[in-house]
Amino acid sequence: MEEKIRKFMQENFSDGIVREDDFRGQQSFYIRKEYLLDVLKGLKEDEDLRFEFLIDICSLDWHGDSEEANGRFEVIYNLFSLKNKYRMFIKVRLEGDNPEIDTACELWMTANWLEREVWDLMGIKFTGHPNLIKIVTPDDLVGHPLRRDFPLTYEVPRFSWNKDDPPEVIL
Repeated sequence: MEEKIRKFMQENFSDGIVREDDFRGQQSFYIRKEYLLDVLKGLKEDEDLRFEFLIDICSLDWHGDSEEANGRFEVIYNLFSLKNKYRMFIKVRLEGDNPEIDTACELWMTANWLEREVWDLMGIKFTGHPNLIKIVTPDDLVGHPLRRDFPLTYEVPRFSWNKDDPPEVIL
């Protein structure tokens, strides 16, 4: 299966491939962000591959790491082919100032919620998303808590025994 995907990617998107990676037997392709939708659509619609299941979209913040030179943020699309029982990843690196990438909502309905989560927690904007609003953090929270430069704080959880005490935040 790896060779079939490699051949498909080289024949159709050779200009968009930054590099191929294999970590612990998991095949990944780093691609340029302007090729993202074409690559995802091609992998989904190809009759031999049929990556019709978008398992997850997640992201990494490389702030302060040597990897930041390749782009501060990394968006990872976890794809699965039910036909072939095979998982692979498409990865895109983004610059640190106003990270932005096209939405995959037109390809997979599940992208709607997955992209909203990445937006809320990491601050990566998905251009063309129909409803890019917070779904995890409180509406009044400023910033994106999974970024490495987000200020660390600690809030004492509210339980039945301390629910009437004033909020305690440790900075």
